[in-house]
Amino acid sequence: MAFSSIKPQRGLVEEVCARIASEIRDEISGSDGWLPPERDLALKLGVSRPVVREATKRLELQGLLEVKHGVGTKVVDKLHKPLNGSLALLIPDDKERLRQLIQVRFMLEPENARLAAENASAAQIRKLRTALKQLEDAVDFETAVVADMTFHRELAAASGNQIVTLLLHSLSELIQTSLSRGYSRTSTTNAVRQHAAVLDAIEKRDPTAAAKAMREHLITAEADLALPKPKKSH
Repeated sequence: MAFSSIKPQRGLVEEVCARIASEIRDEISGSDGWLPPERDLALKLGVSRPVVREATKRLELQGLLEVKHGVGTKVVDKLHKPLNGSLALLIPDDKERLRQLIQVRFMLEPENARLAAENASAAQIRKLRTALKQLEDAVDFETAVVADMTFHRELAAASGNQIVTLLLHSLSELIQTSLSRGYSRTSTTNAVRQHAAVLDAIEKRDPTAAAKAMREHLITAEADLALPKPKKSH
């Protein structure tokens, strides 16, 4: 990665964070996924080593970097980590987390399907077909959960909206927990049929039908969870 000296206008650590993130996005100089050593990075950016150290710590907390002590600092794709780590603290009750998750999915995923019908590339549609085939061919519980989750991730990517893709990825661990609970009570039959309906609408470039099919799928998914009704607070 190529780095040039910084002329700070905002906080120095924030500026270093922004510069490193920008270099990572641009993948300058055929990066191998590792940052230069701390000493070299400090010299290239024209800042002190403690500033570089603090910036890399912040980016590690955000899930963009992973510091391997004695080895170096590697670029990773774990931007979802902060949200996953906070959900259990925010909503300690397992069933309440799943209840609120399905509400969020109703907010996001029909729109994902609608946008995918408008924006999905041929390559993205092929990935959706592959995920559907994996779900059809699943012979065990674990494979079905992974295939189902893959379909929803690929759908988010096909929407063309990077923010919603990151949001869904951030929720992936909780969604997989939800899928596991659902599949412990039912087979893949409904999921296969409903995923196929979503994909069919996307392939026909019918946004309204795609959103409707996804909404119907989520209604079934919510029923499969068989969550007890929440207690009313007084």
